[in-house]
Amino acid sequence: MKIGNTIYLDHQATTPVEWRVLAEMTPYFTESFGNPHSDNHALGWETSRAVDEAAARVARLIGAHSDEIIFTSGATESNNLALLGLARRAAGGKRHRVLVGAAEHKCVLAAGRALEDHHGFKVECLPVSSEGFVEASTLEDSLDDDVLLVSVMAVNNEIGTIEEIESLSKIVKSYGALFHCDAAQAPLAIDLSSFAEYVDTISLSAHKMYGPKGIGADYVARELQERIEPLVYGGVQQNGLRSGTVPVPLCVGMGMAADILADEAADEQRKELGRKRDRFVAGLNRLAWPITMNGPKGKVRHPGNANIRFTGFAAHDILATLQPHLAASSGSACTSGMPEPSHVLKAIGLTSDEAESSIRFSPGFFTSDDDIDEAVERVGEVLQKLSEADPMWPPRVGCA
Repeated sequence: MKIGNTIYLDHQATTPVEWRVLAEMTPYFTESFGNPHSDNHALGWETSRAVDEAAARVARLIGAHSDEIIFTSGATESNNLALLGLARRAAGGKRHRVLVGAAEHKCVLAAGRALEDHHGFKVECLPVSSEGFVEASTLEDSLDDDVLLVSVMAVNNEIGTIEEIESLSKIVKSYGALFHCDAAQAPLAIDLSSFAEYVDTISLSAHKMYGPKGIGADYVARELQERIEPLVYGGVQQNGLRSGTVPVPLCVGMGMAADILADEAADEQRKELGRKRDRFVAGLNRLAWPITMNGPKGKVRHPGNANIRFTGFAAHDILATLQPHLAASSGSACTSGMPEPSHVLKAIGLTSDEAESSIRFSPGFFTSDDDIDEAVERVGEVLQKLSEADPMWPPRVGCA
C-alpha cells in the first residue's frame, strides 16, 4: 500500500486501522461514550456490554474464554504483567529461575533484568539457532523444578521465525513450569485458534493486527489469575488484575480486528501475503547486488517478513536514501535509534557488520503487486547510487 508517495513495507512495526475496525469504533467516541464501570445507568450498561463482546472476540482468536482476557495498553504492558506479575507473587519460593529466549522482544529482556535486579530471580537466556528457533533439546537441558516461568515469543518481530509452541509447551509443562508467549506478531502470520490450549499467558497488541494503537491484551488462564500481582492498583476492574477505566473505543477496535483475523478468510490473506513477500525477494535477487535472507526459510517464517542482508552496504544508508519513497526498518521499531546492532541478528550468529547491513521489509494485506515491483525498482536505484558513490565498491574480501 502507498501512503502518499511512500510505499509502506513496515507492517511489523505497525499496521493501519482497517476500515471495518474504524467503523466499529467510531460510535464509542461520540454516542456510546458511557463509562463501562458505571453500573447504575443504561449508558454504562451499553458500553460494558461492548467491552465484554470485545473480550469475547479476542478470546475467540486464541481459543480462550472472555474472562481470561485482560485489556492493557499494548503488548509491552502485557509482557510486563505476565513476567513481573507472576514473579513478584512467587518471589522467595522454590522456583526462582526464569528462562527467556535470546531473541525475545526488548521489553521481555528488560523485564527479566528487573526480576534479577529487584526480585532475586535468576533469569537465563535460551540460545537460538541460526534460524531463530529455541530448540527443544536446549529448552529441556535448561529446565528443572526450580524454574517458575519460560517465555518464548510465537513469531519473531525481526526475522519472522514461527516457533513450534505446542512442542515447547509439552516440555515446559512436564517440569511444572508456567509458559508465557509474546504473540504480538502472530495474528497476521498463523492461525491462533487453539493457542490458549498450550500457553498459560499470552500477550497481544492491536496495532500489529490492523487495530488501533494504545490497546493490547494479556490472556491469563483462569486458574492462574490469583497468582498474578497487578502492576496497576486502584479499583477492581478486570478481575483486579489491571485497574482503571478501560478505553471502550480501543477495546471495541481490538475486538473487531480479532474477529476479522479469526475468520476463515484470514488464512487466504496470510497465503497471499506470503506470495507478495516471495515476489519481493525474487525481485531483489534479480538485481546486480548479492543479498541474503536472515532467519528461517519456508512456512516456518512470518509470511510478511523479509529480513534482507545487503552485503557491502549499510542499512541506514539504504533506508535514508530511499526516503520518502519506501518505508522499511533496520530492526524492531522499539529499538530503532539505538547504537548497537540488533540483538536478534546477533543471537542468530551474525557479526555486527552483517547485522548493520540488514533491513526488515514487511508487506501487508493491502500491499499490491505494483507496490512490490516499484519497491524492488527503488531499492535497485538506491543500491546503484550508493555503489557509484563508494570508490571501494565492490567490497574487498574480509569486509562486510
